Amino acid sequence: MKNKFLYIAILAASLSYAQNAARHWNGKRCAVVLTYDDALNIHLDKVIPTLDSFHFKGTFYLVGSSRVVSERIPEWRAAAKNGHELGNHSLNHPCDATLPGRDWVNRENDLSRYTVARAVNEVRINNSLLKAIDGKGQRTFAYPCGDFTIHDTLYYNALRNDFVGARGGTSGFPQAKEVNLDDINAFVEDGTTAAQMIAQVEEAEKAGSFIVFLFHGVGGEHPMNVDAGEHRKLLEYLKKREKDIWVATMVDVAKYIREQQK
Repeated sequence: MKNKFLYIAILAASLSYAQNAARHWNGKRCAVVLTYDDALNIHLDKVIPTLDSFHFKGTFYLVGSSRVVSERIPEWRAAAKNGHELGNHSLNHPCDATLPGRDWVNRENDLSRYTVARAVNEVRINNSLLKAIDGKGQRTFAYPCGDFTIHDTLYYNALRNDFVGARGGTSGFPQAKEVNLDDINAFVEDGTTAAQMIAQVEEAEKAGSFIVFLFHGVGGEHPMNVDAGEHRKLLEYLKKREKDIWVATMVDVAKYIREQQK
């Protein structure tokens, strides 16, 4: 009888250890980061109220020169005060016009015509603007168009100390200790259904990893768009899985990863 009780105790302890060992994302099985690019009206009008209704916080990558920023500063400030991250998406959103499919990039915002100094200065100017809005000294960066280099030079090298991390645009499910904080993996969502996004979350969980969703339009206002109803279904799923899934801003997850890599 004693052996039987000892076996049960050992089995229970083993199961408890296995469950706890799998919960290495702030005590949960995986992390999810909801990011939204380009400072769109719909982010303020629809996305933030929807996130707030679920008590989730998102990361909004703002382009400093956008009128949606300059004309709606009080609303962005209120969003930041409520826990959402205002991330840096540069001052003018420069993209490399020499790459395929970049006919829409105008000459003034062609990253291939920038100097490294100009790119760095514009990002830092945008940081000053964002700090004036939210008063915060820590945030993350997102590469416009996912472009890293100016004539083979990684311009973020000069900005590494200005940010907690930088979100890229390459998908993947790395372990926390393997994450490159200069190029944090992200999944670009365009026309994606809730079922597809939920499957991505489940893959991240299975891998013991995390997932960063990269949204633009949610219900319109951008050529890269996800239906608002599908976006809401994803949030409903995440709410139901709150015990197992940590939904947080990019800056908070990047800080957590940084701690794990020490």
